[in-house]
Amino acid sequence: MLGDTKPAFDNTGWHGMPSPATQRRYWQPGSDCRKKWMRLVILFCVVLFFFCFNTRFSSCTTRIQDGEYGALIREYMKHGNRTPDGPLRGRKAEELFLTSFSTELFRNEQSAFTASRRYASKPHLAGTPRDLETAKDFLAHLQQELCIDHDSELPIYAAGSAEAHAATLNISAYTHPTAWINTYYPILNSPLDHSLEILGEDGNPIWTAQLEEVSDGTDPDATEYATSVLAWHGISRGGEAQGKLIHANYGQKGDYDALVEAGIDFNGKIVITRYGANFRGLKVKRAQELGAAAVLIYSDPRDDGTVTTENGYLPYPHGPARNPTSVQRGAVQFLSLYPGDPSTPGYPSYENSTRVEGSSKPTIPSLPISWTNAKVLLDQIADGKEGPTVRLVNNVEEKITPIWNVFGVIPGHIKDEVVVLGNHRDDSCQVLGASDPSSGTVSVNEAIRGFGALLRNGWKPLRTILIASWDGEEYGMVGSTEWGEDFADWIREHVTAYINMDTSVSGSKLRARASPLLAHLLRSTAEQIPHPTSEGRSLWDAHSDQGEFFGENVDAEATALYEEIESAADNIGINPLGSGSDYTVFLQYIGVASSEAGFTSTLHDPVFHYHSVFDTNHWQAVYGDPSFSRHVAIAKHIGLQVLRLSGDIILPFNTTHYSLQLQSYLDEVEQLVVVSSLEVDLTSLRRSIQALQVASVRLDAEKAMAEGKLRTILRKLKKRRALKRKLYRKLKEWICKLANHVRKECKAPEDGELTDFMFPRRRLLKAIKRVQAVNQKLIAFERGFISSEGIKDRAWYKHLGVAPGKWLGYGATTLPGITEAITMDGDAPAASREAERLKIHIDNLTEKMSL
Repeated sequence: MLGDTKPAFDNTGWHGMPSPATQRRYWQPGSDCRKKWMRLVILFCVVLFFFCFNTRFSSCTTRIQDGEYGALIREYMKHGNRTPDGPLRGRKAEELFLTSFSTELFRNEQSAFTASRRYASKPHLAGTPRDLETAKDFLAHLQQELCIDHDSELPIYAAGSAEAHAATLNISAYTHPTAWINTYYPILNSPLDHSLEILGEDGNPIWTAQLEEVSDGTDPDATEYATSVLAWHGISRGGEAQGKLIHANYGQKGDYDALVEAGIDFNGKIVITRYGANFRGLKVKRAQELGAAAVLIYSDPRDDGTVTTENGYLPYPHGPARNPTSVQRGAVQFLSLYPGDPSTPGYPSYENSTRVEGSSKPTIPSLPISWTNAKVLLDQIADGKEGPTVRLVNNVEEKITPIWNVFGVIPGHIKDEVVVLGNHRDDSCQVLGASDPSSGTVSVNEAIRGFGALLRNGWKPLRTILIASWDGEEYGMVGSTEWGEDFADWIREHVTAYINMDTSVSGSKLRARASPLLAHLLRSTAEQIPHPTSEGRSLWDAHSDQGEFFGENVDAEATALYEEIESAADNIGINPLGSGSDYTVFLQYIGVASSEAGFTSTLHDPVFHYHSVFDTNHWQAVYGDPSFSRHVAIAKHIGLQVLRLSGDIILPFNTTHYSLQLQSYLDEVEQLVVVSSLEVDLTSLRRSIQALQVASVRLDAEKAMAEGKLRTILRKLKKRRALKRKLYRKLKEWICKLANHVRKECKAPEDGELTDFMFPRRRLLKAIKRVQAVNQKLIAFERGFISSEGIKDRAWYKHLGVAPGKWLGYGATTLPGITEAITMDGDAPAASREAERLKIHIDNLTEKMSL
């Protein structure tokens, strides 16, 4: 009956009926549909988890990789830019750079010879059409070797223009090699006419000098251009002078002072001095201060060591001795006051810059003369004190003149740390300059070829490299100084080190000069390069080479000066830097660690005719470097230094060596105090230097630990990254198989897409920041000696640790403020004040170096 009917289904199943044996429930655990749904749910969760995890950690990785030192990760983890054995960096890059010089492709000795012919076959005075031509040649070389795309319109920008400023200020933003030319506008002079005469009692000339050099045709370049550039001094005062002749030996301050003590009156006199011992401009400066009317400067064979006609050697071009008609040109700017354009001290020479007269320019005329002419004049000084009446004329033209600096950039991973390699290109006061500066230009050319080989093999430096070809150096480092004054703030913020290349080959001896920060780098890299002419020895071994031309007769004064230079080297054989080349603005004005090395002449080498028409390719081919192997050896050396500075994780600076050198400098000052009998207490300064030494030793340990920790983390990161790539690809394959709508994503991931979610990011960030902190301390070390007040009487020079000697110019004076207060002024209170000023800087530096 209907009223008694029960529902077919209750809590206990079908009423009164057993379930059929073959019936399967839909949600039974063994169901295929349930398995499919469970798989989809799990897949969805995995994909969701992976997406969230990847997104979360990608922001951290982006922050790491976009930071200043995130390039370390990109550099060490990249999969492109590889050699067959791995990424091209570090020692692999160095090996390829050095071996590229011996491959069939390069034939570097022949390439070096060709480059020398290109740059030194014609006169190229700063500001002349030929000078601009060499600037364009260098630009073309950069564009070709560094694979720089360029338009038909040359990138030549006037200094001060928006384009010129952007070119330098955007160095940190470049992603590909770039090159351009900057034009500055200093006031320079050039010769018009000149003469030199001995006057008789009636005022008429009884002898007229042949002021130009004479070549007999054996050296074809010297013969062709012997009269193309008159013998004159750059930055010299134009005019005429007449007076009695006085001989002042080397024209050092001590020479002048001795003559004054002997009762010699310089007023209205014409002084004749020999080259050597100090910068030529300072010979003129002291004579000017004593009231002299003019100065003559001559090249004396006594300064040529044993390679003289007196010892039986024939004069050039028939032998290695001095050609007696050779003349040393060069600027007579008062270099120890300030370098660069005298009319714009402390600021750049734009075309519309405000000009001043300039305190670094002479107010009396001067002329360079040969030994042939000097001997005639000196023979007239019978009593050794005063000679006949002499009249000289030095007419010059002075005007605003364009000069051209050339720059090339190789961007690094760390774009805001820049290593600079520079060489001056101009022959502003000499004629051809096969040695000075073209041998240096050739070595830089070949180094650029080496960098180009690396770039073509996928190399990218860790730090950015800036290559500079300076103009106007022979007028007083004008091109580099004006650029340095123009971009001082940018240099201070970005430039880590400066490698200078002036003359790379003028003799057989390797002479190295550097900031103590770079001394060990300079030597260690030289020890890795083979000696260019002696099998089984290193390039560094050439620092003990002494030449092959000997003789019995040698001048005692010349020998003493040579030995003085040798004795100035530190305990590892590196001399301090004074001035006289383009490192000056970097080291002395801004505080950038700098170095310079090259083959120089000794007392037993063929005479290098410095700033003479006889500095030719013919002299190089016969005496200087017949195989051009020394040119190439120096190219390897500067290139290896640049690769270390741009490629090492920790900058290869040695602060401990520097702090120990400060102690050595102070020892020398204390000896001066004893000799002078002044009372100067240097105890507190010595304690400060000792504290700096302790901080430096601790920093050395931190350098090693910071780099070691980062390398360990990067190695682990690399392994984990490889595992992550494998898992990532497996996951993508799984997704593609089970979900067609993501099939388009089944390609292999790009390297930059991978995030290292399996790595403890905080440890990585901490290691990177630790390395960054160490490098900032290293960069700050040289900067720590820069005083905004500068050195007494020459405020442009701001480095309290080293400066060109006040009356030396070329040579370095260490701890200049204290040293010159003692030796020049004899002022104990001033020396004490300078010691206290230096102490404050060292104490501040110690604090910065402390961990």
